[in-house]
Amino acid sequence: MSQDRPTSTTLLERLRAREDEAWQRLLHLYAPLIAYWCKRWDVRQPDVEDIIQDVFQAVAAGLERFRRDQAGASFRGWLRGITRHKVLDYLRRGRHQPTAEGGTEAQRRLQQIAELETPPPDDADDPEDEITRLYHRALELVRGEFTLQSWQAFWRTGVEGQAPADVATALGMSAAAVRMAKSRVLHRLREEAGDLIA
Repeated sequence: MSQDRPTSTTLLERLRAREDEAWQRLLHLYAPLIAYWCKRWDVRQPDVEDIIQDVFQAVAAGLERFRRDQAGASFRGWLRGITRHKVLDYLRRGRHQPTAEGGTEAQRRLQQIAELETPPPDDADDPEDEITRLYHRALELVRGEFTLQSWQAFWRTGVEGQAPADVATALGMSAAAVRMAKSRVLHRLREEAGDLIA
């Protein structure tokens, strides 16, 4: 496949243009993270998919209002806020619906509402771990756009930290070609999802 896309449109711009493929890519990147947040907030597994759907509906409705250029604004932070709001809605709805739960389980679920209304401390999740998982999913999205040799050159230098000269020898490439392959993959990654991950 081609190593360069014909356009430099970012994933965020393509989402705003309502491109179906862009929405599929966003789901691939972020649905697992939303599911993780839901589980962390003790949402029952059968309800996680409903909340994910509610979150992405809210994202679609509010995407035009999201601005990456605001101080401290990140797409991940914005998405986490939407998820938290949808989980609160879910828990509030659960309070008004009769359930067979009682005793300590009912008390625990009521306590969840109070805990969610207060943002968790900054160290509640490992942001580096979240970002690493997002980058790995983003890499899965662009991997098929590169030859096997280019991908291996990128992976060995960019992810495994091997020296370009060593990788060049192993792959039968020049060190300059290895550096170029790494640069192209990183450029494509930033182009695809850089404005949505950081």
